[in-house]
Amino acid sequence: MKIVVLGGTGLIGRQLLARLRDAGHTAESASPSSGVNALTGEGLAAALEGADTLVDVTNSPSFEDRAVRHFFETSTHNLLAAAREAGTRHYVALSVVGADRLPDSGYLRAKVLQERLIAGGGIPYTIVRATQFFEFLAAVAQGSTTGDAVRVPPAFMQPIASADVAAALSDTVLQPPVNGVVDIAGPERIRMDTLLQRVETGGRPVIADPAATYFGAALAEDSLVPLGPARLGPTTLAQWQA
Repeated sequence: MKIVVLGGTGLIGRQLLARLRDAGHTAESASPSSGVNALTGEGLAAALEGADTLVDVTNSPSFEDRAVRHFFETSTHNLLAAAREAGTRHYVALSVVGADRLPDSGYLRAKVLQERLIAGGGIPYTIVRATQFFEFLAAVAQGSTTGDAVRVPPAFMQPIASADVAAALSDTVLQPPVNGVVDIAGPERIRMDTLLQRVETGGRPVIADPAATYFGAALAEDSLVPLGPARLGPTTLAQWQA
């Protein structure tokens, strides 16, 4: 089985490639550094030639609303066209738990568009939606800082280790397409203010503020967590920090 990982030099892509290769599979990285650009289409045909499975873990270099929509819309069109031409039999994409519940977020609107394109793209697919990564909790705190305090809504989070995301993607690649969505999350559901009190904030206090937003999006209590069945990663925040 030949597996091509678009975004193979990123946080998830590197770990996924290592897992697949350690298991004896032919797994190749495709990224701008290797001459493959999903946004322009450069190098896609050659990279996907003979590929059984395409894994898309690319991300937009800009989170500005128009730029991120352009990235996911254009790159997904290009990937689908190249995958159809190559006869690829499974399109796996990484998305975000709750993406379809937060229309205030331009980034998540773009991820929902990406999901819809893949679902209608004519290739068997699996979309893996993950909760926020442990690795980005400090950035969440930074982005939620107002003045000398971190202000966040008291919504639930269920963050996951990136290594557990890579493990879930590896298993997904080796299973038949589900032609639908699979949710993955960490093992602990905890309110955001309580969670960020366990993260380095530069000494700034963390305050639960019902009026605060999450990168511009208003949150309900369960906006960021799975609402139904989900695969839970085994790694707790304490284990990851250790």
